[in-house]
Amino acid sequence: MGVKTQTDTEEGNHVAAANGNGVSDSGPARDVESGTEDPSAAILAELKGDLQYSIEETPPWYMSTILGFQQYLTMFGATIAVPLILSVDLCMTDDPVAIGALINTIFFVSGIATLLQSVFGNRLPIIQGATFALLSPAQAILKAQGKCPDPLGDDPTVEELAERTEVWQSRMRLIQGAIIVASFVEIIIGFTGIVGFFLRFIGPLTIAPTLCLIGLALFGAASDFAGQSWLLASITIVLMIVFSQYISKYPVPLPGFSSEKKCHIVWVHVFKLFPVILAILISWIFAGIFTATDVFPQNSTARTDTRVFVLTESPWFDFPYPFQWGLPTVTLAGVLGMIAGILASMIESVGDYYACARLSGAPPPPEHAVNRGIGMEGIGSLLAGMWGSGNGTTSYSENIGAIGITKVGSRRVVQAGALFMLFLGVFAKFGALFVTIPDPIIGGMFCTLFGVIAAVGLSNLQYVNLNSSRNLFVLGFSLFMGFVIPNYITGTPNAINTGSQGFNDIMTVLLSTNMFVGGVIAAFLDNTLPGSPEDRGISKWRNMYDSQSGDMAAELHRCYDLPFGMERIRRMKFFRHVPFCPTFEGWQCRKCWGKSDSEEADIPVAGDPDIVVMRMESTSPLSENSATS
Repeated sequence: MGVKTQTDTEEGNHVAAANGNGVSDSGPARDVESGTEDPSAAILAELKGDLQYSIEETPPWYMSTILGFQQYLTMFGATIAVPLILSVDLCMTDDPVAIGALINTIFFVSGIATLLQSVFGNRLPIIQGATFALLSPAQAILKAQGKCPDPLGDDPTVEELAERTEVWQSRMRLIQGAIIVASFVEIIIGFTGIVGFFLRFIGPLTIAPTLCLIGLALFGAASDFAGQSWLLASITIVLMIVFSQYISKYPVPLPGFSSEKKCHIVWVHVFKLFPVILAILISWIFAGIFTATDVFPQNSTARTDTRVFVLTESPWFDFPYPFQWGLPTVTLAGVLGMIAGILASMIESVGDYYACARLSGAPPPPEHAVNRGIGMEGIGSLLAGMWGSGNGTTSYSENIGAIGITKVGSRRVVQAGALFMLFLGVFAKFGALFVTIPDPIIGGMFCTLFGVIAAVGLSNLQYVNLNSSRNLFVLGFSLFMGFVIPNYITGTPNAINTGSQGFNDIMTVLLSTNMFVGGVIAAFLDNTLPGSPEDRGISKWRNMYDSQSGDMAAELHRCYDLPFGMERIRRMKFFRHVPFCPTFEGWQCRKCWGKSDSEEADIPVAGDPDIVVMRMESTSPLSENSATS
């Protein structure tokens, strides 16, 4: 039995070495024939940083399985919270089996949406799941239907059970209809390129407060979950910090087998790869001990036996299918409210795309990738409405934080997590088991992951001149108002009263969304206040990934290409004008920006320096624009 060792210089490629493939990820690639350094490979190596696996790299199947399950666990807490909250207004609290079916449906649809997004959408390793942005309009729709019936007695009749089932299913059909219609708005905005057009007004000074608010605004959810037992939450937090920060560089000997070396020892950085799942499992064991010794009071969500009834009452298998609760019902007020939630979800998702790209070792998403991502999220919400999950789908900030903790940004890992969602959405007993995870453990996990998301947002400020009072004002004011306005709206009933209930619902949802308020304020100020591209960080942000040839741009953005058919797409000029195609050349209008042809001639390929976004040409090397830029 041989023992495989590693030096510190091999740490960044420990898995590859352990599997004997001899591939080194350190340092930029070099052109074998000319002996010169490949610029695109150098940029990609810089983007990868200390990642174990970047977006295009694939871990071994067994590691992808475990990491995918970790992604599933990361999204579990937020996903299960949505149906549990919604069940109160749906009048289904007396039917835990129905709640379990609703949970299975959400996971099943989330798995489908994640696969669609990672394969055909923006192709980033980003999980799709239920969104809190649609909870407020959904609750508004349900409360308009009146109060729920009184709780059932201890021995209800069959007729009473059937009547109660019809009550919550009729309410669910109202939500379904609103989500289905509203999802078409998101599909149109995405695939027509409307959202991508507005991206050119977004720069690092807009992205920073938006992403930061995504993480910081979730402190309430983290506090509510962790506050059920700070003892158990603290154990989870400490374990995650120790595993991911203090001992992550220490490998663990594990048995391995290969056709060449047979049985041998491999050294794997277990703590760096699996800090989340290890912290959850160990904390769960502590929770079991505390439950057995009655450290926690009865009915506490910190106990492991609080939700054990779900295990006994759930069926072994439950296959969700479209319109399982009946044909949807559509109302104008419900649709308008859901559109507001969809718009808020879109704003958050665009910020998530940039955060995910940064953490997974990919360049900032080009315009076509954002267009395709938002359009695919609309399709995901459409499927969620058809299946009757009571919610739509959006990108999950929690799982982006998990990438930052685990240093694994592989697309294959997220796809493995999607397969877990599909399987466990059908295998109801297994999903019911993880419903019993105590809330404080979920809260402790949120505390660490959401903090990473906030820090990722602030990291965009490295391109901005923070000695400029103009930039400090934009940053500070947008962050502060991103908390002030939503706090006032959520704490003041009927804060917006224009006489139109539909418009009231739309503005209430939008203005109560932290990242929407902060992002809009930052974008407006950054685009209207005088400032040079250098001070605003646009030049550095763009030039870091910019190139003078279409070849390098195509190579950098290869991770956003469609999985097949790219050769034909590059050959046909028609696709250069399709907003969701990888060869999309963007919305170009010289007169729109007041530039003469002579002034435009000196502008690099990334576009006008006054346009507040890095947008590289992702066309074929045969493209005329790429050749002349």
